[in-house]
Amino acid sequence: MRRGFRAGRVQQMAARLSGVTIQLYNTKSRTLEPLVPVCDGQVGIYVCGATVQGAPHIGHMRSAVVFDQLRRWLTYRGLDVLLVRNVTDIDDKILQKSVEESRPWFAHAYKYEQVFTAAYDRIGVLPPSYEPRATGHITEMVELIGRLIDAGHAYAAEDGSGDVYFDARSWPQYGALTHQSLDDMAETDAEVRGKRDPRDFALWKGHKDGDPLTASWPTPWGRGRPGWHIECSAMSTKYLGAEFDIHGGGLDLRFPHHENELAQSTAAGDGFARIWMHSGLLNVGGDKMSKSLGNSIFAHDLFDDHSALLVRYFLSTAHYRSVLEFSEELVEGQAPALERIRNFISRARQELGDEAPAVPTFRDTSITVPEAFAQAMDADLGIPKALAVVFDQVGTGFRLLEGGDRGELATVLTSVELMLDILGINPSSATWAQGGESSATAHALDQLVDELVRTRAQARADKDWAVADAIRDQLAAAGIVVEDTADGYRYHVRD
Repeated sequence: MRRGFRAGRVQQMAARLSGVTIQLYNTKSRTLEPLVPVCDGQVGIYVCGATVQGAPHIGHMRSAVVFDQLRRWLTYRGLDVLLVRNVTDIDDKILQKSVEESRPWFAHAYKYEQVFTAAYDRIGVLPPSYEPRATGHITEMVELIGRLIDAGHAYAAEDGSGDVYFDARSWPQYGALTHQSLDDMAETDAEVRGKRDPRDFALWKGHKDGDPLTASWPTPWGRGRPGWHIECSAMSTKYLGAEFDIHGGGLDLRFPHHENELAQSTAAGDGFARIWMHSGLLNVGGDKMSKSLGNSIFAHDLFDDHSALLVRYFLSTAHYRSVLEFSEELVEGQAPALERIRNFISRARQELGDEAPAVPTFRDTSITVPEAFAQAMDADLGIPKALAVVFDQVGTGFRLLEGGDRGELATVLTSVELMLDILGINPSSATWAQGGESSATAHALDQLVDELVRTRAQARADKDWAVADAIRDQLAAAGIVVEDTADGYRYHVRD
């Protein structure tokens, strides 16, 4: 039994998955492949987390949301999911940025680790099963490097620098992830001291004069610190085993980071990841978002201008492997769709009153989602198609609000809220209530606004313009903006 999993649920989960085929796109094979877990009923996922040199941007949030939605869906499908997301807390950039911001490197890393965690929480990303820090796994890294040296795939630099490199030419499969030949590759490491080949990459970096001594550890090759790539190989296999199911991250990590992880791990004799999943890039103004272009959109700025729920909804509107174009207008352009969902849920819960069902979660595996939703999600996490099913159900719900069967309305409400929670965008969930007003406060506000809007509508029907205008002014004075829609109305509180 793989470490970290609860053995008692395996048979139950395997039974639920009987006849279900979940297809995922494997970057390595460039094909859709069925998810066949290493251990029946269990899935191990390793996601490359933050290098905590500074504040997170929207690209970090997109990748985090993608793998959060994958985790939720696999859990709903009955799998026991162990998700590991690392923190890279030692790195050249962290050392550099800590000097620029005048704090010890470890304090700098911890500060921005907390900033990342706050952003993940804000956008409704579930905490990982484990969140290992690189600095807590030096022993495992040193052991892995020793295995590579013993196997003839790594060497200590002969210049006395203390550097250790992976010998790229010693491993014929190097380039398997990105389908490149070694001779066509550019250098993978800017520093060339002590290298046999420019494409060899650092497993261990010898301590340099000027670097803080606290940012180094003793090894057989001298004091130093790990290279970036060895960190993830050591941490993923410690928590998920020598072979595990899914390795994920942003597309920008595919080369050289993930290519190098694959090479060093398989050269050391580990089966490593069966499926490699990569979330697509994010463009701003038609260009890839990057610090060099100065067009990075930081999460804290985005959350100042838009609700985190709307941001998450926006990030869900494109398939996870596609390029997503970002602009303020595109984010706001999704607000009416989200408000339509919110309006239906609010009206349905008010209509049903005490008969309203409990708010479901993605862990409610006994409740069945529509077959079209399940098919979309099983087909490489087809969330845009899944959202279309949500809106089809919302349309049915609105029709039921006009005089349909209350039992059927309750069923549709449960279906809609379950699908939304699988996607992490259910306005009724505790996640979003905790992110703003309490659920009790939100419910009370919904009821008060609904009562006033209904009274105003009746006044207008009776041509009692004085009462209608008074209610309009009362709502406006409270900062509540009401808009008439084909489905009734929606409202928001003015900033």
